[in-house]
Amino acid sequence: MEKGQVWVETVLYTLLGIALIGIVLAIATPKINQSRDRILVEQTIESLSIWDNRIGELLDNVPGNVRNIPAFTMKRGELMINSTDDMITFLVDGLSSPYSEVGVPIQEGNIKLISYGTEGSYYVRLTLDYQNVSNLTYGGADGSKKFTAASTPYAFTLKNLGGGQYPQIDIQETSRR
Repeated sequence: MEKGQVWVETVLYTLLGIALIGIVLAIATPKINQSRDRILVEQTIESLSIWDNRIGELLDNVPGNVRNIPAFTMKRGELMINSTDDMITFLVDGLSSPYSEVGVPIQEGNIKLISYGTEGSYYVRLTLDYQNVSNLTYGGADGSKKFTAASTPYAFTLKNLGGGQYPQIDIQETSRR
């Protein structure tokens, strides 16, 4: 009788331990994902601040000046250079919770941030708007260019081409992929 009781207790304690681990994981996993998403958005804000600083340096200098962004890493999301509207936008999707109040714009320096989505599927759009400040071009022409997440970092070169009322800043991808 005692040998059977030992095995029953062992099985019960093991099941109880596994159940407790499952409960802890069920509670902790959403919080971990929420923290991971928040860190991702904050890193994206820092990355776009680098873009804004480089463009600001070019606007403060004479035509012909060049600035580089040697390693622009994107693990998630997409970067859009819309030279028609003179905007740089970064979209971070697949968030488990909104970064900020949905639909309410937030200004972080020159970066405008807006959260969108519904329960379980949120995304954040971060925008640098250079309309009435600079004429952005990509490869010397107006248009749009999209960059998606990649395992290797992108590299960009920004050049002040001068111009009329609003200096032309030309953006080129210089990555060796």
